[in-house]
Amino acid sequence: MAVVKETPDPDALLRSVLAQVAPGTALRDGLQRILRGSTGALILLGQNKVVSAISSGGFDVDIEFSATRLRELAKMDGAVLCDRDASRILAAAVQLLPDPSVPTNEQGTRHRTADRASRQTGMPVISVSKSMNIIALYLDGRRYVLEDSAVILSKASQAIATLERYKQRLDEVQGALSALEIEDLVTERDVALVVQRHEMVHRIATEISSYVVELGTDGRLMELQLNELIAGTSEDRHLVIRDYMPQGGRKQRSPETVTAALGELDSAGLLDLVSVAQALGLPSDATTMDNSLRPRGYRLLSKVPRLPEIVIENLIGHFGSLQKILSAGVEELRDVEGVGETRARAIRESLSRLAESSLQERYV
Repeated sequence: MAVVKETPDPDALLRSVLAQVAPGTALRDGLQRILRGSTGALILLGQNKVVSAISSGGFDVDIEFSATRLRELAKMDGAVLCDRDASRILAAAVQLLPDPSVPTNEQGTRHRTADRASRQTGMPVISVSKSMNIIALYLDGRRYVLEDSAVILSKASQAIATLERYKQRLDEVQGALSALEIEDLVTERDVALVVQRHEMVHRIATEISSYVVELGTDGRLMELQLNELIAGTSEDRHLVIRDYMPQGGRKQRSPETVTAALGELDSAGLLDLVSVAQALGLPSDATTMDNSLRPRGYRLLSKVPRLPEIVIENLIGHFGSLQKILSAGVEELRDVEGVGETRARAIRESLSRLAESSLQERYV
């Protein structure tokens, strides 16, 4: 059997390096000391054969990393080489000689060297510019300027305010969907709207997560706010997709496939409900958006207290749709594997309360 090699996520790699240089870390402290000293520096994180091949001169130190040591060693000409997790300083005053044919858009000597060295070695390279007074991170062909915490906090606060508004709208359309499901009045448009709002919330939350990583210890409060706002949204999105994605056929989709398809939509595509419905796997166009859909019941059944997932699967497998489950009596529910008399009554009562509260929220 062929082994499928997973492709590393470049964004995940960038986030991991940003966490290393976030405020509160020894590496960021050292970079700030260099910046305040106006000396400039070139720091390469990692060691492999390519790094050795493009390194010339300097001297080995192999000492434990500290901000003070990095600051002092950076005063000399040349680059400072550290291990990948920046726990040790391996060498100093090293001249990096990357292949000049490696493409780069940078202009300054230090920045051009940093960009080319990162591209050639695959390692993160940090350039501290004395003249421009900035810290730039080069990784995976990208240049990322490390901003001051106050600037990032301002951006993150604006993003949190946006997320609050989008989350409120998501709660509204999900509540409306619950009422429509109970009344058996769901259309493709209703489902696409809920899925669209879920994707919007997810994208904003992902952006804020990157800010939290950059903020390091300064982002703890922001992280708490983010976690509170998005609690349960990933699970809800997964359940909505399971309720409505088509099943059967040669091109059978999984919830993960649908989630990936939604993530590939650009901004214009995400605003187009037809495109969202097509990403869900529905054969939609402008003329079918008002066609009726029937949920399987995963989302509403998940709201029943202490109902195991295997029992939810059995109920949906037995009845086939939420409407049939809602209309089933205690005796019919009891006959489903894993339910029994006591659980059947609990399911019946919980679904009745959910139906009543959903309709009240919609019409009262």
